[in-house]
Amino acid sequence: MQEIYGFDAFSPKEIAERVENLGVQKARLPVISMVMLGILAGAFIGLGAMFYILILSDANLSFGISRLLSGMVFSLGLILVIVAGAELFTGNNLLVMACADGKIRLGELFRNWGIVCLSNFIGAFGLTLLVFLSKHPEMNGGLIGQMYIKIASIKCNLSFQQAFFSGMLCNILVCLAVWMAMAGRSIVDKVLVIIFPVTTFVACGFEHSIANMYLIPMAILVKGSFIDLPNTDLINWYGFVKNLIPVILGNLSGGSVFVALIYYIIYKR
Repeated sequence: MQEIYGFDAFSPKEIAERVENLGVQKARLPVISMVMLGILAGAFIGLGAMFYILILSDANLSFGISRLLSGMVFSLGLILVIVAGAELFTGNNLLVMACADGKIRLGELFRNWGIVCLSNFIGAFGLTLLVFLSKHPEMNGGLIGQMYIKIASIKCNLSFQQAFFSGMLCNILVCLAVWMAMAGRSIVDKVLVIIFPVTTFVACGFEHSIANMYLIPMAILVKGSFIDLPNTDLINWYGFVKNLIPVILGNLSGGSVFVALIYYIIYKR
């Protein structure tokens, strides 16, 4: 089995070593590099979310096909992060492995998470403004704009518990996608292993904090054009924060505990 891994892909134990070494590099990036790469990641995830909404706005698709296709195209965001290079808060939950092994300090871990999360928001919100000004939400007779509002209304009304556990399940899948991408030796390898976990979490409606940094602000901007739609008053910055706090905590728990720490115990402890 080891020979097969050596020929075709890195073995799980080798992945653990690569993730830990990369975690050390990420934790010690210069602040300006961390910020710029974080802004890129936020914009990349926003592009995936934009593509996702485009598919969902097609009322002619059945529920299952629409969820499947929208999940597949959302994968664009993580593919860009991994292949083009960027710093994504949810993926960086895997830095816990390097911290648990004593390779980076707890302060370095929190520094990375804080800077990258804030930078992701800047990138996602910057893309929101560009897409809004481009009048993209008016496509398909305004159905795209209406879909932003529909999705954001659901997100802003989640209970703390639902948002937390939905965020946890989401980032288990995201971190597994990043983990498996580290096994690949080619771009094709990385793209293929990213698509299925990401499609799963999107199709199942789980909550991704960075995607929500694009989706909810976009709904806040476009809702003025659809005042006749129900529940638009629930879409505001309070609703955004109300969603984001439990989703971030859930993302952290899912990626850090159920992926990073589990694999640390298996391969590195």
